[in-house]
Amino acid sequence: MICIITGDIIGSRKIKDSWLLSLKNALKVVSKQNNKWEIYRGDSFQVEVEAENAIKTAAYLKACIRINKPADVRMGIGIGDIKSKRKKLSESSGDAFVNSGAAFDSLKQAKVNLAIKTDFLDFDEEINVMIKLSLIAMDSWGIVAAEMVKLALENENVLQSELAVLSGRTQSLVSEALKRAHYSELMEMDKLYRKKLNQTLSK
Repeated sequence: MICIITGDIIGSRKIKDSWLLSLKNALKVVSKQNNKWEIYRGDSFQVEVEAENAIKTAAYLKACIRINKPADVRMGIGIGDIKSKRKKLSESSGDAFVNSGAAFDSLKQAKVNLAIKTDFLDFDEEINVMIKLSLIAMDSWGIVAAEMVKLALENENVLQSELAVLSGRTQSLVSEALKRAHYSELMEMDKLYRKKLNQTLSK
């Protein structure tokens, strides 16, 4: 089982291209430099990551794009198998790609910017409710909150005092920004998602 995230940049034509460098750098980070990502049609992209990292990856990509306010990102997460693996990600096929495309296509109708699809309906229903709730926080991230989430996800086992040094901000400002971003709740959701995924796949 792998995860394919299909996404595009919201309002890309109305904003400067600063988001493009942010997106490229973010895709390199989440694919662990193995180049399992592709940008196409100017503002659309696909990236392959481990299934258990789906939520954390989506949050990281969103933080990287929201630094370039008012830019935002829409993403469909697909979990499944890969049937044929080609050099270009967009030419590969399998359930992960089909599910990712279906999740992405459902976004406009559902009026959300993030959704997941697997072959397990109950799992999807449960996780998508959690995602909708998390979007209440993520869709309102300002530039500073997005910067701090990005930094925290890049340095997961680091104290807030160390994040303050890395960011050049005070510890209280870092703490306030992460609190405003509901970072700890997002990490709890990520933990629950991983647990539910392992339970579902082991049935």
